[in-house]
Amino acid sequence: MIGTIVNATTIIVGSIIGSLLHRGVKEKYKEVLYTGLGLASLAIGLNATISHFSQSQYPVLFIISLAIGGVIGTALDIDGRFKRLIDKLQREKKKKDGNRLAEGLSTAILLYCIGPLSMLGPVISALKGDHTFLFTNATLDLVSSMVFSSTYGIGMVLAAPVLFCWQGMFWLVAHISSTAISDALMAELLIVGGLLITGSGLSLLNLKDCKTLNLLPALLVPVVWFLIRSVI
Repeated sequence: MIGTIVNATTIIVGSIIGSLLHRGVKEKYKEVLYTGLGLASLAIGLNATISHFSQSQYPVLFIISLAIGGVIGTALDIDGRFKRLIDKLQREKKKKDGNRLAEGLSTAILLYCIGPLSMLGPVISALKGDHTFLFTNATLDLVSSMVFSSTYGIGMVLAAPVLFCWQGMFWLVAHISSTAISDALMAELLIVGGLLITGSGLSLLNLKDCKTLNLLPALLVPVVWFLIRSVI
C-alpha cells in the first residue's frame, strides 16, 4: 500500500503548505502546475494503453467497453451529477461562512476520491506492484490540497484518512481476489484505464472535456466479459 500511503501523505503535506500561504496559490502557478500534470497524465495514460495492446486477447474489447460504458455513464449522467454536486457545495459554502471547513472537506474528498487514477491506481498497485498511477494522483492531490487549505485552513488534512480508507478498500479487494484476476483481464483494464487517464490529461490541459466520469463504467465491461467467458 505504498502508493496509497504516499497519496494520503501528500494531502497532509499540501494542506500544511497551503494553510501557511493564507492568501492562496496564485493563478499563474496553479495553471503551470496543472499544465505539467496534464502532460504527465497524457504520457502515463497513453503508455499504459499502448504497452498493453500486444497482450490483449480481444483487440476490439476496449472500443466496445468505451462505447457501452460511455452510454451507461451518459444515461446516468455521472459527470453532470458530480459537477452539480460540487457546484452546490460551493454555493452553500458561500452562503454559510461558519461552515466553510465542512463544505471544503466535502468538495475536496469528492475530487480526491472520484476518478480513474484514484480508483484504478490501488488495484494496479495491489496486483502488479506498480504505483505509477497512485504517484501521479498523489502529485495532483498535492497541488489541489495546497489550493484547498489556503482557502479553508489546516483542517483540510482530515481528507487524508478518508482517501486512505477509500483507496485501501480498492487495494484490499484487489489483493484478496488477485488469484481470480488474470493477466489478460488486467491488460484489458489497463488499456481502458489508460485511455481514461489520457482523457483526464486532456481536461487538465483544457483541450477537451472528455467527461471521463461518464466513461468510468467502461472499466466494468471487461470484467463482465471475462465472467461471461468463464461460464461459457
